[in-house]
Amino acid sequence: MAADGWRGASAWRTRADSIAPTIVGGSKKHGGPDLGPTRAKRAWEALGVDGRGIADMPPAQDFRGMPRLTNRMAARIQGFPDDWEFAGRKTAAYRQIGNAFPPPVAEAVATQIAVALSARRTFQVA
Repeated sequence: MAADGWRGASAWRTRADSIAPTIVGGSKKHGGPDLGPTRAKRAWEALGVDGRGIADMPPAQDFRGMPRLTNRMAARIQGFPDDWEFAGRKTAAYRQIGNAFPPPVAEAVATQIAVALSARRTFQVA
C-alpha cells in the first residue's frame, strides 16, 4: 500500500493486522475482478480494503478513502514471487492469481510427494 508514498499506509497497516479472506479468481458471470462474495468483501472491509474491484496502481500519496488491492498485492498474498508474470490484462491476470493454488502450498505438497515417492522406492522389493 505504501509503494507510491501513500500517507495513510501506516494507519492502514495497523488496521489490516489479521487474517484476510481467501483470494478468489473473479467470476465471469458476475462481471470483472473483485475480492469475492458479500461476506468476503465485508471481511476485506474490516481490514481496510475495498473489495469491490482491483486497482491499477497502489494508493497515491494524497489518497483518501479505502484502498483496493492491485494484482501485484493479490499475487503477494497468494505467495507469488514479485517477478512472476501473468498473461493478459488486469481481469485475466487477476483470475490467474485468484484461481491459482498458492505457490508456497504447492511447493510444500510437491516436497511431501517427493519424500513419499522416495520412501516407497526404498521399501520396494526387487
